Amino acid sequence: MKEHLKKIISVFFMSASFFLADICYSQDTIFDSIYIAFENGNHETIENELKAIDTSNISTYNKATWLYFNADFEFSRDNHHLAYKSILKSSNLFKELKEIDDLIDCYILEIAILSHQNNLNYDSTETLKELESLALKKKDTNAIRATYTNIALGFMDVDRADESIKYFKKTIPLALSQKDSIREGHAYANIAIVHNTINNNLDSALHYNKKAEPILQHFNDHQSLAYNYNNLADIYKQLNDCDEASKYFTKAISIPFQDNIPKSKVVFYENMSNLYLQCQEYERASIYLNKLIRLKDSINDNGQDKAILGIANEELKEDNKISEHKRKQLSNLLLGSSVILFFGSIIAFLLFKNTKRKQKLAEQEKALETQKLTTVLKEQELTAIDAMIEGQEKERQRIANDLHDDLGGLMATVKLHFNALKEKQTPELYTKTNQLIDEAYDKVRTVAHAKNSGVIAKQGLLKAVKDMADNISAVNTISIDVIDHGLENRLENSLELTIFRIIQELVTNIIKHAQATEATIHITNHEDSLNILVEDNGIGFNPSQVTKTNKGMGISSIDKRVAHLEGTMTIESENNQGTTIIIDLPI
Repeated sequence: MKEHLKKIISVFFMSASFFLADICYSQDTIFDSIYIAFENGNHETIENELKAIDTSNISTYNKATWLYFNADFEFSRDNHHLAYKSILKSSNLFKELKEIDDLIDCYILEIAILSHQNNLNYDSTETLKELESLALKKKDTNAIRATYTNIALGFMDVDRADESIKYFKKTIPLALSQKDSIREGHAYANIAIVHNTINNNLDSALHYNKKAEPILQHFNDHQSLAYNYNNLADIYKQLNDCDEASKYFTKAISIPFQDNIPKSKVVFYENMSNLYLQCQEYERASIYLNKLIRLKDSINDNGQDKAILGIANEELKEDNKISEHKRKQLSNLLLGSSVILFFGSIIAFLLFKNTKRKQKLAEQEKALETQKLTTVLKEQELTAIDAMIEGQEKERQRIANDLHDDLGGLMATVKLHFNALKEKQTPELYTKTNQLIDEAYDKVRTVAHAKNSGVIAKQGLLKAVKDMADNISAVNTISIDVIDHGLENRLENSLELTIFRIIQELVTNIIKHAQATEATIHITNHEDSLNILVEDNGIGFNPSQVTKTNKGMGISSIDKRVAHLEGTMTIESENNQGTTIIIDLPI
């Protein structure tokens, strides 16, 4: 189990998630749909799009790119021999073209493919050296991080725990510098495996697995999360905590994911059956042994089926606490269950599987239609809101223009007429009349300027937010601080107005619902994005119980504005622990 855990599970964390995220995306648009399909995990689309490209009529660079995508696709389907053949051809072409960035990606994928083979002994030293040299030369943080990960895995293979942990930890600041927290979670998971399989330090292993778990949950990395649960279960199994081990093995098996499913399920079923044998729950052990047999038959691995059954029987024989009667009973149960399940249930199983597939397709189609309808309604509401705001701004502009151009021009004309009367009237009367006209003209200009620009237009978003915070702090029992960074330059006026409305709505929610005494507004400009963080020390709430259509909390209005700006909103809150709302908007 230790070698199985160390060789397969740890390599997964290194390889499963970073290829297309790091690849230098400079290929022609013929690969756009393939790239999107990879991001969405749509294997059927990837396969169809790859087949649709005629590789005999494309450039050498595009041929190398096609081979790279094909290798990654075959790797995700456990066709590692095909993936390795394709990635070698791709790397050779990129090397001839002197495309260093793409060559780095090829080396990373090549190492991952080879590392994923359980029984293949290979020496990746030269490839790692060349990869590290290219990465350092190009100052490629992604490649440097991947190189350190592979070096750490190499030390893990030879049971050098300290060096392995050191290199895994070196990947963490690189990931954080790229705001790539998910790879921080992968590093924690790998460090946990080293403590478990080499140091036999179960407390440290448990600590790092627990650190990885919330990160993997946050990013919905189902495959990594499943393996992390498997590793947690293994630790509890060694601690003879059957209940906790069973709970985490069950979690690992129940999580749906797409890549490397058969081999992963084989590991989970084997571990589950071994756990129940250890805990002397023989009926449950037989259930998972039978699942294991059926699964391995489906991937044409009957030889390993016999080995697994042999291992199970050896464990039964070596357990002196089990009576001869129970051993025979378990053997008969295994044999009878296998025959009955294989011959008696195969037709029912296929029918059931086909029915479930049809139901799932129907549910997916229904969900898709619902999502389309929701999107259309949201777009219509956003359009109405934007039209209203735009109409208000245009009306203000029209009034300002009318006051300035029409009435102002008229008053100027009247002044000219009175100038013509100068010689016909007494100087005193002329002077008095002229002063009155000047005063009226100045008032018209004042009204025009006041109408034409509010606080947002004249002084900008930051000034408007600070004024709002000062006014609220002066008349309420809540103190609001505004902290800004990178807002030296103004944003587009309509964008500033929309952002101000969002912040205004968030502050209104705090005053009405939070019962807070302190609140802080952080506004940070990252050049290509704007981050807004509003937090308070109020009573908090359960975010799962507040829907985006809950009018009382104003979530609907805020969400529509954020969605219209193509941004994202995250709500973090617990009862009596305050609330933090994070909004990221592209600029």
